[in-house]
Amino acid sequence: MMQHNKLEILHLTKRFGEKTLFEDLNLTVEEPAVLWAPSGWGKTTLLRVLMGLETPTSGSVQGVGRVSAVFQEDRLCPQLNAVQNVALVLPGLEIQYKEQIEICFQQLGLDSTALVLPARKLSGGQKRRVALLRALLAPSDTLLLDEPFGALDAQTRRHMQELTLQMWRKYPKTVIMVTHDVEEAILMADRVVIMSAHPGCVREVLEIDIPRPRDAAVKRTEQFRKYKKYCTDIILEESQKAEMRIED
Repeated sequence: MMQHNKLEILHLTKRFGEKTLFEDLNLTVEEPAVLWAPSGWGKTTLLRVLMGLETPTSGSVQGVGRVSAVFQEDRLCPQLNAVQNVALVLPGLEIQYKEQIEICFQQLGLDSTALVLPARKLSGGQKRRVALLRALLAPSDTLLLDEPFGALDAQTRRHMQELTLQMWRKYPKTVIMVTHDVEEAILMADRVVIMSAHPGCVREVLEIDIPRPRDAAVKRTEQFRKYKKYCTDIILEESQKAEMRIED
């Protein structure tokens, strides 16, 4: 059973000049949650607020604790190899954790040859594995994922989704993940949080009642298809509202 801290977003508002990204946002997260929102809503800005990198206009965030994150860019040290990049977030000397890190990389499908290469020579999928493992092993309470698989090809993306689900079970944290992919949201999350835009707020929170552990096979179930249709219908409605606002 996963153990999580309780993260609370309370009446959170963020404005840049006259533009309001989100307003009076309220959300409680204790289990893996995935946010879907229209483009320009401010999803990355919200994650930056949770990390303390942005100051909200009003409202507060409680229970974040220590944070690790994976952004759309890998943000690895290009001259260090995979093990050294992960060891950066671990207390103490690298040698204490080298064996543990290598075992984890084997589980993530990163072979021994790739482990000794400097990060700049790794493929995009390999860099994703390094960034993800670094965030999972970091001594943190909350894991923030900003479109972590968006730049990957379809096959690598599916592989990374399943590996991430496995790693979440092994290294439980409170997770907030941002994605544009409805299927990915349903596969990964215990709760899918669908946002509306202009200004952003929570449109609906959908509880995903699909047993864990999960893998790609759940996408073929009737339950999964019902969740997907429900989410897609709401997203289409929000997109139409956004287009009407632009026309006005």
